Order: sequence, then structure tokens, then C-alpha cells
Amino acid sequence: MVPVRTGLLGGSFNPAHSGHRRITRFAIDALGLDEVWWLVSPGNPLKPRQGMAPLGARLKSAHRQARFAPIVPSAIERELGTRYTVDTLRALIRRYPKRRFVWIMGADNLAQFHRWRDWRSIARMMPIAVVARPGYDGAALASPAMAWLRRYRVPVASLLDGGRWSAPALVLLRFDPDPRSATAIRRADPDWVLRYSGHPPRDRLTHHLVAQEEGA
Repeated sequence: MVPVRTGLLGGSFNPAHSGHRRITRFAIDALGLDEVWWLVSPGNPLKPRQGMAPLGARLKSAHRQARFAPIVPSAIERELGTRYTVDTLRALIRRYPKRRFVWIMGADNLAQFHRWRDWRSIARMMPIAVVARPGYDGAALASPAMAWLRRYRVPVASLLDGGRWSAPALVLLRFDPDPRSATAIRRADPDWVLRYSGHPPRDRLTHHLVAQEEGA
């Protein structure tokens, strides 16, 4: 069975917006991925809780943005009981050993990657693809994490040739920058969360995986 090439994009998605979708579609094409899972975080330890919408509203906004695309929003960290990315990725690798995962993040996250818990272990688990983000590229390239990761930089072709993925491996992706951000959206539309109020959606990741297995 050919492994499903799966990208993982974590974040608050507060709210999810077209910029998230555009970056994800670009990463799917650039890396030859079958799909990307959006890991909607119950709570980011590096972000303040003030101004953070309920998980259900953020997950609903992610489902709306992911429609008709190979994108699967999930709040699986709630089920796994994990808070830190390193623990979430370990759990996903154990649970889905037949998948090939790649961690996707923006340049803004690379700039502070050295502050993440056990970040070197994250880099050793799976390839990391960093997508350019306006205003953050300089800080990302000068960051302590980049100083360590630079030696593991590989061309995109190394993930496209069908060979075995190894880690650590860092791929830098360049594309037409998208200036949109969740912060700007919240400022322009502070009542966005009201459109996603009510019962939180069911996590569809399990149903999605079952459907894949039945269609295999």
C-alpha cells in the first residue's frame, strides 16, 4: 500500500480564512501531498487566551474554509489530550504508522520555533516545510532554530522523487505572499465568532479516515 502523503498544519485558526486555504493548497501542490490536516489547537501555550474564540467556533470556520479541497480540519489534540506539538506529533505517528507526515508552518513560526517545547525532537520526527510569510522572513532566517536547521535544508525535489522521507529535513517554500491574517480579520470583524456559534461540529477526521480505508 502506497503511504498517504499527509501535511500537518497546526494553529489557532482564530478564525480560519482564505489565506490559510491558499497557503495549504500551495503546499499540497509544491510537496506533492495527498492531503493536509488542519490541527485546530484547543489552546496554544505561546498565545494569550484573551481574544481566543471557543474551539467549536474556530473549528467551524476551518470546515467552511476547507470545503471542496483536500483539507481535513480536526481538533484531534482534544481527543489525544496533548497540549504541545511534540506530543501531538508523537501520538499521530504512533496512531497512523502507514502515513508519511510533513510539518508545515509559516516563517513567523520558524522565527520562534526555538521557544517550542523539545523543538529539535519535532525536527527529527518528520520533514518541515516553511512557507514564506510577509514581514517574517528576516527574523526566521536569523532565528536560533534556523541556525540549527540550516544544515538540514534540502530541495523540494527530495520530497517529490518518491524516495524515502528522512528527518531532520527543512524545505523553504516561496510563493506570492498573502497579506491576510487572522489578527486583521478580527480587527475588521470583531463579531465573526457569532456566525459560528451554537453546537460545535463533530470532528470529521475519523470519518474521513474510515472512508479512505473503505475506498482503498
